This record gives sequence, C-alpha cells and structure tokens, in this order.
Amino acid sequence: MDEKYMSKLSPTVDFWAGMYLVIIAILSILGNAAVLVSTARRLTLLKAPELLTVNLAVTDIGMALSMYPLSIASAFNHAWIGGDTSCIYYGLMGMIFSVTSIMTLAVMGMVRYLVTGSPPKTGMTFQRRTVSIVISGIWLYAGLWALFPLLGWGSYGPEPFGLACSIDWTGYGESLNHSTFIMTLSVLCTFLPCLVIIFTYVGIAWKLHKAYQSIQSNDLQYGNIEKKITLMAVMISLGFLLAWTPYVAVSFWSMFHSQEQGHMTPLITLLPCLFAKSSTVYNPFIYFIFRRTSRQELVRLQRLVFCCFHQASLPTEGVKMEGKMVKGSDCAISGDGMNATCVGLMGTPVRHSGSEIMTVD
Repeated sequence: MDEKYMSKLSPTVDFWAGMYLVIIAILSILGNAAVLVSTARRLTLLKAPELLTVNLAVTDIGMALSMYPLSIASAFNHAWIGGDTSCIYYGLMGMIFSVTSIMTLAVMGMVRYLVTGSPPKTGMTFQRRTVSIVISGIWLYAGLWALFPLLGWGSYGPEPFGLACSIDWTGYGESLNHSTFIMTLSVLCTFLPCLVIIFTYVGIAWKLHKAYQSIQSNDLQYGNIEKKITLMAVMISLGFLLAWTPYVAVSFWSMFHSQEQGHMTPLITLLPCLFAKSSTVYNPFIYFIFRRTSRQELVRLQRLVFCCFHQASLPTEGVKMEGKMVKGSDCAISGDGMNATCVGLMGTPVRHSGSEIMTVD
C-alpha cells in the first residue's frame, strides 16, 4: 500500500476515532431523517424559506451516508481503504456537501434578512419555486467546484493523518495551478459566504432592534415567531462556522508551512477534522428546539409507533385515525401532551403515558 495512505496515528487512536465517527454517523442519520420525515408530513404547509433548512438536512445526511462509512472502515483498518480511487471519491463528496452547506447558510442569511420587516415596511415574500431554483443553483455551483480538481485545476489528496481525503492543501506552494485553485476556492466558497452570513445577521439584529417597539405594540405574536425563526437560523449558521473554523485554520497553516519538517503532528490535524464532522449532528436538534410544530409532529409520530407496535399482531380491516381511514397496523390517537389513548386494531383502547404502553381494560 502507498505510504501516504497508511495511518500516521497509533492503532488505539484510530480505534477511538472510528468509534467517534460511528456515533456521529448514527446521530446524523437519525436526526436529519427525523427532520425530513417531519417536513414531509407537512409538505403543503412548508414555507418557502424552510426549504433551505430541508436542504441542509439533505446535505448532512448525504455526507453521513456517502462519506462516514469509508472513514470508519479506514480507521478500524489502520489505513485508508481503496487507494486513489476512493480518495478522489471521498474528496469529491466532501467538496459537494461542504460547499452546498455553506452556500445554503449564506442564502439562508440573505433570505432571513429580506423577509425580516423593518417598520413601517414589511419584509419581502418568497415563492417556493424561487427558493427551489436557488437551491438547484447551489448544487450546480458546488458540483462545478468539485469537478475542477478532476479537470486538472487543483487536486484531491489524503489528509496528513492518512485516514481521510480532501483538497490537497499541502500542494499550495508546489505549483501555480494548486495555488490559484486553493486561493480562489477559499475566497468564493469560504470567506465570501462567511462574510455574507455575518453581515446579514448583523443587519437582521439591527432590524429587530428598530422593530422592537412596533412588535410590542402591534403584533407581538408575529414578532416572536420572526425572532425564533431568525434565532434558529443564527444558531445553525454559528454552529457550522464554529465546527469548521479549526479545520480551515489547520488547513491554511499546512498550506504555508508544508515545506517544514514536522510542522504539525498528525493528531493535531485529526482533531479539527473530527470536530468538523460534528456539524452534521446538531442541526436537527436546533431545528426541533425552535420549531414547535416539528416537535409536536415527532412526539405524535413516536406515540403512533408505540401504539401500532403494541397492536401489530391483531388483525383488522381498518380503523379511523384523525378523521381518516387507515389500514394495516395503524391506530387512532386521541389526547394530548405526554398522555394519549390509542384505539387498537380490535377496538381495544391502549393508553400511552410517558414511555409506557398499557392496555386499558
């Protein structure tokens, strides 16, 4: 095997890095799948700007499914699996999903700025078609940047610790080709989007500050909704920037010190990379914290699963659930909060209280 694909870490560090990635992968898949299921259940009620949040969930779960299994297997193998081919694939996927994520966050900031009203004026409104076109443009933009290294501008290569691949940052000083690609990529896909995110949310904060009195006196409920949605977007953007900043800093340090022997130990290059991967985990939690309707959907879905699991073995032709006829192993739910009564498939009431399921005689 090529020396560059051998792990520069100890087997113990590789093992624990692999375990960490397993946990990150599971949480990412489950959390973002829950977001997608929740939004799919109320697709017709989804507001246009919320499509950007859905797009973030797609990128996060896509990264977890397409990249993390290869990293995990390589960590447990104590060497990169697949050689040049899998390295290019991994770098390609990483470029597509990371550029899509940061551009989505930049667009989200601009949209939130435009829809946030500044009394006496109201904010702009966006159609779902418009936002869908913008999202398609983001994916095309990310795909274009991912293809450049395959077309000869820049290149993909292994990370210094040997268990992941990305842009070949250390090739910055080797040729004009690498230098121009890395600097252009850094400006157009990192620094510029970050500046857009920062300035748009500063602008939103200023708008909300000016609108405070108007919100209190005229439409307190609308103002609170706007603030919650904006705060959710700020938390998601801030979390992404915090997760990726150490990785970007280490990558730039490697660029300008690649000719120095032992300028950075493999463990120091590993930690920011692992920390950056956590960005796919916390977005769903932020979403469900700030979106009350989504939390209600998730709890209702959980109650339904509990009820149906309890009654799955009982035959029936169908029952009525929330005014609709359902078949198979579905059941009807009535009640609210943490207590609910499910009418089982044979008409047997099943009460769900907290985490317990019991049959009501």
